[in-house]
Amino acid sequence: MILNENGLKDKEQWKSKGYSLPKYDRQEMIKNTKENPTWVHFGAGNIFRAFQANVAQNLLNDGVLSSGITVVEGFDYEIIEKKYRPNDNYSILVTLKADGNIEKTVVGSIGESCILDSENDVEFGRLKEIFAKDSLQLATFTITEKGYSLVDGKGELLGLVKADFEAGPEKPASYIGKVAALLYHRYVNGKKPIAMVSTDNCSHNGDKLYAAMNGFAEKWAENGLCDKGFVDYINDKSLVSFPWSMIDKITPRPDESVEALLKEDGLEDLEPVITSKNTYVAPFVNAEETEYLVIEDAFPNGRPALEKGGIIFTDKETVDKVERMKVCTCLNPLHTALAVYGCLLGYTKISDEMKDTELVKLVETIGYKEGLPVVINPGVLDPKEFIDTVLKVRIPNPFMPDTPQRIATDTSQKLAIRYGETIKNYIKEGKNLEDLKLIPLVFAGWLRYLMAVDDEGNEFELSPDPLLETVRPFVEGIKIGEACDVEASLKGILEDAKIFGVNLYEVGLADKVCGYFSEMIAGKGAIRATLKKYV
Repeated sequence: MILNENGLKDKEQWKSKGYSLPKYDRQEMIKNTKENPTWVHFGAGNIFRAFQANVAQNLLNDGVLSSGITVVEGFDYEIIEKKYRPNDNYSILVTLKADGNIEKTVVGSIGESCILDSENDVEFGRLKEIFAKDSLQLATFTITEKGYSLVDGKGELLGLVKADFEAGPEKPASYIGKVAALLYHRYVNGKKPIAMVSTDNCSHNGDKLYAAMNGFAEKWAENGLCDKGFVDYINDKSLVSFPWSMIDKITPRPDESVEALLKEDGLEDLEPVITSKNTYVAPFVNAEETEYLVIEDAFPNGRPALEKGGIIFTDKETVDKVERMKVCTCLNPLHTALAVYGCLLGYTKISDEMKDTELVKLVETIGYKEGLPVVINPGVLDPKEFIDTVLKVRIPNPFMPDTPQRIATDTSQKLAIRYGETIKNYIKEGKNLEDLKLIPLVFAGWLRYLMAVDDEGNEFELSPDPLLETVRPFVEGIKIGEACDVEASLKGILEDAKIFGVNLYEVGLADKVCGYFSEMIAGKGAIRATLKKYV
């Protein structure tokens, strides 16, 4: 069994092994996609293959769509060259359900795969053709939050972006510059309407994409490198829209146990490829069953009936409420709490933490008791039901190979949103901050985590974080089991509203954090003892 057009001819063999196959005429779909593309997607990674590509597959199966997706990769061309095209743009989605059931789907909804390389006249020329088509309705994106940035960590223009500003839209080198060039080509070919839809997991993602496109348009126009009308085009919502969206689906990197399962079925050529850019890519993707995608319904050239595939369309304000519900209360704060304490207590699987009495109580209290009272119900999703699904289905799923170490990445960038917003809402609504017992315990846990010593006294490696060199010095002089002036050491960081969202002294939570931290450095087992005492 080989995953390509030829290998899928024996459909009964695949079906006998439990695989769901495309139910549509794939060659007809490919023809329609190439002749009249409606949907282009930038970012050929796992979240796209597990979510958007599968939504399109279901809608093709149901006859709602007649064309598929044109996928474009602009960061790592080898993903297309070494996996997509050798597999005839097929992939396998393995859905790992919490009840132990596994669904295996051969996804064939990609009608064409393209490489975003402006130096390759064939590849870039094809993308220009696509962007000049009247039929094109939307371009979606999963290129990560940093993919939209024009500046580095110091706020200075990235080298490639600076060069593109000066060279113009002919052959840009930066990812976002190439996208801007394609949009300019659409403008030049009749100012055709389109929705540019970021589906990346970041706040107000549509604004980030707009800022990048507008930044290029303004600079090119200012430098006399493009028609000045391009700026007006990008700022005319009846022609180009940048909807906000909220996406939620966990898609860890391809797991060895899943690979072994597929090999037992008789699949060949499954070995993942690690590209020269260190991308880990396999012909399959494993993911949880739960998924949410809420999009602002602003599509100047119309859109496919994606709501029939489970995507929720609403207004911008509701998207904002859904995002805040998820990020500030119902998922992300719970994940971060488990990540921090999971690392400290020696866990390597998030699902195993949900068998830990104290950790379960920790996240239940943060979600239901501390966060839920100040969350705004967006209407399209119920906050309590969302938390119920997170705590009873998603995180406990033993078949999802997710780790606290992965989720602990960049924690310094997450605390302000995931907890600081709840603290601000308590203040705004006049609620008593003394009722917040366990959010400060997470802050203390993170500071204890920065010591890179677990509850048994063993050193461990901290997950990547851009502020490690800035925040670690606050705990460097502190030793487990040795008395010290905790407040003197931590005062500088506890006052940092950029990290916690608020100055913890000003809101009266600093003493609580210091107290918890002091208890957690008393000796071996002190973290567990502190959790038992307070949760």
